Amino acid sequence: MRSRAEWYPLKEVMIHRPSIEIEYAMLAPKPFLFERAFNVGKAIREHQRLEEILKTEGVVVKRLETEIIENAERSRDFREKLIDYITQNVHFYGKVDEVKYAMQELKKNLEKLDSSTIFDYMVLEPSIDLKTDYENRAVYPTVYSNIPLANLYFMRDQQAVADNGIIIGNMKRDQRKKETEITEFLFRNAMGVSNLFKIPPNSHFEGGDFMPARDFSLIGVGLRTDMNGAFSAMQSGMITTDEVGVVENPAYDFSKEDNMVNMHLDTYFNIAGDGIAVTSQYLASRARVTVYGKASSGNYERITETTLLEYIRSKGFNIIDLSIPEQLAYSSNFLTIRDRRIVAVDVKSVINRLISDGAFDPSTENIVKQELPKINGNVFPERKDVLGAGIEYVNAELIELTGGYGGAHCMTATLDRQ
Repeated sequence: MRSRAEWYPLKEVMIHRPSIEIEYAMLAPKPFLFERAFNVGKAIREHQRLEEILKTEGVVVKRLETEIIENAERSRDFREKLIDYITQNVHFYGKVDEVKYAMQELKKNLEKLDSSTIFDYMVLEPSIDLKTDYENRAVYPTVYSNIPLANLYFMRDQQAVADNGIIIGNMKRDQRKKETEITEFLFRNAMGVSNLFKIPPNSHFEGGDFMPARDFSLIGVGLRTDMNGAFSAMQSGMITTDEVGVVENPAYDFSKEDNMVNMHLDTYFNIAGDGIAVTSQYLASRARVTVYGKASSGNYERITETTLLEYIRSKGFNIIDLSIPEQLAYSSNFLTIRDRRIVAVDVKSVINRLISDGAFDPSTENIVKQELPKINGNVFPERKDVLGAGIEYVNAELIELTGGYGGAHCMTATLDRQ
């Protein structure tokens, strides 16, 4: 598993089909880190189409749940490890003797269950409160789910694949903490990955903040990835590029303090081909970059400071600029299939959906409505400058699924680019 440049041909990805876990998120989207509520049935069909597009483009697609279920069915050793994982993460509460008995029963019962049900427990992580009714001599269960992993379908963030292996992240938000345990469990126990580094507990690193570009790499820091996480990734041995630019993810002046549309590097910056970057020049000019070069010792040492815009230009990249409405509608969160061929969201429809759903705060919505007439319907990727740069695109729509704050890039974990 390796990925040295974002525009190298995409050979293999992993995705996760959203299921019962996102139904919980629809009850309270914001606390689940979603932008808005959406139609779950339509979202699943969008995800199925995304998978079909990738396969049509020649990409090998692995599905997280399928990999876990099939490995559990054919390998007794893997199934035992899976059951052990569940017993450590399903909790009972109540009288000591009742909890002890319930745990013993759980271990026996898991042996009888199908692997699909066990996987559901993995993403729901239920807890059972055993309440005793002494008058009727009965025990009544109340079932809770300890933050269902509704964001798991954003498979980019749990890890990053660099040119020398996998970096398992450490998620900043409690809602997503458990996701890395699941992907690491699969990589180690089913896929036999050995070239793997795990970010330590005192650091935070998320895959959406990592962007390889052959001779250099970019790591975004801000709301999710922190400096400790960036340095841990740089020292992991997985990244071997000559330079690493640590980018301070910027924000608009009108943004709220916790503006999730800029939470990761890939929410405002991406690479569509060799020498072609897609970004908001406004944001890129405000994003401070500290450049680190590889010393003779093998360690990265600070070279200079600049902006993301200047740094990318110094590397010979041309810039395709995004307007505010385009950036807020996940234009940069496309997935590059190969040099100058991308899978993009239906940006026009997403902009309209965000406005009609009232997803923006009043000040942001006002600015978006002011900016829309200026672009006069020329919306990424259906723009002359995009076509003039030789960029081909496939419209994956993703109008519903972007309600979770992300597009095709966020929804796919790169496993191999060659």
